[in-house]
Amino acid sequence: MTDAGTSRFQLDTAVPATLVVAGELSFDTASAALEAIQSALGDTRIQRLDLARVSRADSAGLACVLAVLAGAGRRGQVLEVVHIPSGMQTLAQVCEVDQLIA
Repeated sequence: MTDAGTSRFQLDTAVPATLVVAGELSFDTASAALEAIQSALGDTRIQRLDLARVSRADSAGLACVLAVLAGAGRRGQVLEVVHIPSGMQTLAQVCEVDQLIA
């Protein structure tokens, strides 16, 4: 697991083709998380963004995930988001962006 510059979230690439995000995706961490995730996605072998170990997420975390997906799409990289936390899924539904992360 690599420390992504903060103790509130980490990125892990130990699972093949998967980038695991752990910790918080919140207003406090979203900017750093976005930068770290986008950097990690320079490895085009990554096909999944796994959010199973996200302990807390808010609207900034959702925006981070949407920005990651948009960036991947612009690069022609197919990225599947898996294990979306229920709170983030609910927020995505309320904001009517759930189809973008499904």
